[in-house]
Amino acid sequence: MGKASRDSFGQAITELGADPRVVVLDADLSKSTKSALFAKRYPERFFNLGITEANMIGTAAGLALCGKIPFACSFACFLTGRYDQIRVSVGYSDANVRLVGTHAGVAIGEDGYSQQGLEDVATLRSLPNMAIVQPADHRETVAAVRYLVEKHIGPAYLRLTRQNLDDVHDDSYAFRFGGGDRLRSGGDLTLAATGGVVAGALRAAERLAAEGIQADVINFPTLSPFDGAMLVESARRTGRVVTVEDHSVRGGLGSAAAEALAEAAAPARLRRIGMSDYGESGTPAALYRKFALDTDGIHATIREWLVK
Repeated sequence: MGKASRDSFGQAITELGADPRVVVLDADLSKSTKSALFAKRYPERFFNLGITEANMIGTAAGLALCGKIPFACSFACFLTGRYDQIRVSVGYSDANVRLVGTHAGVAIGEDGYSQQGLEDVATLRSLPNMAIVQPADHRETVAAVRYLVEKHIGPAYLRLTRQNLDDVHDDSYAFRFGGGDRLRSGGDLTLAATGGVVAGALRAAERLAAEGIQADVINFPTLSPFDGAMLVESARRTGRVVTVEDHSVRGGLGSAAAEALAEAAAPARLRRIGMSDYGESGTPAALYRKFALDTDGIHATIREWLVK
């Protein structure tokens, strides 16, 4: 079992904290977001703003406009719920802020819908200059955080999990901002996934392969900008696309795929797997099982769709 991407973030930002431009802000959730690791090593560059995400976002924007690289951390739903501040102070101002939303998706478990970020990507994809990054495992998270410190200019949202993520990459992996990441090649079906469900989608593809169906599995760690060209190239070969995400099917990966396919007039059928209702309380495993986001559910949904 790998690490939760929030743990990987805490490790990575602490290691990269040697850069004096890096500052970290939190809304009284540092133990949960794992920014507490940075706070322990660099207390003079860590700011707990209390349960005031709106104020935290405005403070982060001010720090960014003064030349710092602020990482503003909270639960995904609490952070993106402050859309007014993000839209004006970060987006419109083109501030070099990194919004870090942890506890994303239904798999946060027993805390239930009030704390599950299920519409956060849809909200921030509406902003024209907001980069959205959702890593699938530990290596990808560390590489993405390094990119956000060392290379990226402009607003960015980093979407992280509470649950542990199985590894899908080895040490040769290189993060490519804005690019898709092919994990398995196939010509019968394009299987696109992002974040916490990537490992399950890959295992579902292995089951399909045993049944004679070869899936082209593409991980999309960057949702904005989206690598529509890679998706369309695959879709033109396979004629069938399935997207999988722990997020609403409205506005996330499934919508980005639909837009890319429609704009390219790609001759492919599309099936979106994700959340089509509000979440609920339960164990992460039980919730993934109920909403067909685990390996069994992804495999069964695809098989049923192919038969129809």
